[in-house]
Amino acid sequence: MATERMNDSWSRVKDQIQMIWKEHEFTDDEMKKARGSLTRMVTLIHDKTGEGKAEIMRKLTAFL
Repeated sequence: MATERMNDSWSRVKDQIQMIWKEHEFTDDEMKKARGSLTRMVTLIHDKTGEGKAEIMRKLTAFL
């Protein structure tokens, strides 16, 4: 369900991710590869930031 919402409003989701983790740069290519999979998006953010996956998931689902 969250993955569907992520795809349905991709532009808003992408902007939210950039705003929350603004100190880290996410390339368009990285974002496109993670699009469509909440798991891949969490992994991308975790790899870039070192933040715990559970915390990332909490933040993502708060705006999805």
